[in-house]
Amino acid sequence: MPMFSLEARLKRQALVDMLFRGLTRTSAFAVLALLAAIIASLVIGSMPAIHTFGLGFLTSSEWDPVNDKFGALIPIIGTLITSSIALVIAIPVSFGIAIFLTELSPRVLRRPLGIAVELLAGIPSIIYGMWGLFVFAPLFADHVEPWINDHLGTLPYIGSFFSGPPMGIGLLTASIILSIMVVPFIASVMRDVFDVVPTLLKESAYGLGATTWEVVWNVVLPYTKVGVAGGIMLGLGRALGETMAVTFVIGNAHEISKSLLMPGNSISSALANEFTEAVGDLYTASLIELGLILFFITFVVLSIARYMLYKLGQREGQPS
Repeated sequence: MPMFSLEARLKRQALVDMLFRGLTRTSAFAVLALLAAIIASLVIGSMPAIHTFGLGFLTSSEWDPVNDKFGALIPIIGTLITSSIALVIAIPVSFGIAIFLTELSPRVLRRPLGIAVELLAGIPSIIYGMWGLFVFAPLFADHVEPWINDHLGTLPYIGSFFSGPPMGIGLLTASIILSIMVVPFIASVMRDVFDVVPTLLKESAYGLGATTWEVVWNVVLPYTKVGVAGGIMLGLGRALGETMAVTFVIGNAHEISKSLLMPGNSISSALANEFTEAVGDLYTASLIELGLILFFITFVVLSIARYMLYKLGQREGQPS
């Protein structure tokens, strides 16, 4: 009886294990199938625009729905500019937040501040957009943009990037709102990876007379560089695909201007503004091709990130 019971239990465990492997394999292939279906639908939907404009769609700045002339250059530039500026602002801020929470903050404040940072990540993007349009943009136009015009707009070489009428909405405003949105994601990841650094390593550095900055720069960052890079890429992916918040404050203008204070456009905001109003196959196909381009940009960025993480992983344990 005990032998029969053991044999039945082993058979049942083997069956459960087989079902588990089958379920996980099916889930993995289902993700790949869904990704392939999304790509196929975007390619098929954008075929009229691809056949009509070809590669010229990527280099044309014209967007004229009346005459069925479309180009993706302005939305592409707007997407790359706003995402890049957002990261330039968000990375040092997120790094400071993570360092404060893990190394400098009193223990009684760490949990409340950490929860507050995570709550910021849960705020819907449309709330950020409404706040940016009705609160941040007027304050930015009245108090910040005049200062930017007076002090940065007069500088040689870079002055043209910071000159223009103080409207409050534009590429720079959208970039700042995006940076506020991605800070919680990057800061949370950095804080979590900084927490896994062995205390022995940090205490040893402190015992040798290292300052907090030296410990962070020479011990914490080298130990967690893969996780930090992953957090930054997570924030970049969020910035590239953000829609509603950018739509509220970017100005939604199909124009190219050197000034960051002027209105612009991004791929996601163009889709949000115009998809419901698209009339005709070519107009709709052009918008779908914009979505395909955004998908490709995100794919390239994430591929580069994975390659960087792979190279960093290969260097682990090697002398620097």
